[in-house]
Amino acid sequence: MDDLLYIGALGAPFGVRGQIKLHSISSHPEYLIRHLRTVFIGPKRIPHQVTRLFLHKPGLLIIQLQSVTDRDAAADLRGAEVYIAAADAAPLAANEFFYHDLIGLHAVTDTGDVIGKVREILETGAGEIAVIARDGRPDALVPMVRDFIIAIDLGGRQLVIRPIDGLLD
Repeated sequence: MDDLLYIGALGAPFGVRGQIKLHSISSHPEYLIRHLRTVFIGPKRIPHQVTRLFLHKPGLLIIQLQSVTDRDAAADLRGAEVYIAAADAAPLAANEFFYHDLIGLHAVTDTGDVIGKVREILETGAGEIAVIARDGRPDALVPMVRDFIIAIDLGGRQLVIRPIDGLLD
């Protein structure tokens, strides 16, 4: 199940026939609408067949699952996390990556100093933050913006950071 990608969470039922609001973080919802056939729901990642999926408004899709046929069954899934197989995700452009690809990268400065390893990527309302675990020190929090992140080398397993005064203190 390591090849699953989080795409959002289920919200309230939509109508009375089992459709559910899907609060999606996907940057390519049109690709999901055309190609997605199976989703994995909840902490056990139970597979469900998608019978219908459409865009209701930006960031909000409406999903119909084969196994959910009424409003009560849809309501039971409220708050559940939704995942897709990585193979079902939209193809990435040359300069794109998945956040999970960054976990474990060695974080170094543009002068070659070792900072630590990327532990996680936090998504905030203002943007994404790389959490860098450091030996014997608190985690460093680095905004994922071009001013600070100057290179992401997935092949070389490095995240190169140009720190400003106080960023890594």
